[in-house]
Amino acid sequence: MKYSNKKPSKTPLKSVKGVSVSSLNNRQATALKKHSTHHTKKHIQEMVNAMGKGKSFTQSHKDAQKKVGK
Repeated sequence: MKYSNKKPSKTPLKSVKGVSVSSLNNRQATALKKHSTHHTKKHIQEMVNAMGKGKSFTQSHKDAQKKVGK
């Protein structure tokens, strides 16, 4: 019997604060989930849009702060 070193993956998040995160990878989605406790739905939506277009988490956060605030 073969054993795998891989841990079972958690089910990816589908939405954070009502915003779909299906366009993001699992790591980005979980980071946004933690981040969402401090920010509004508008802020999260801006970040998801930017990250979906290829920006990093940090850059999308800075852009969202400038555009919609907290």
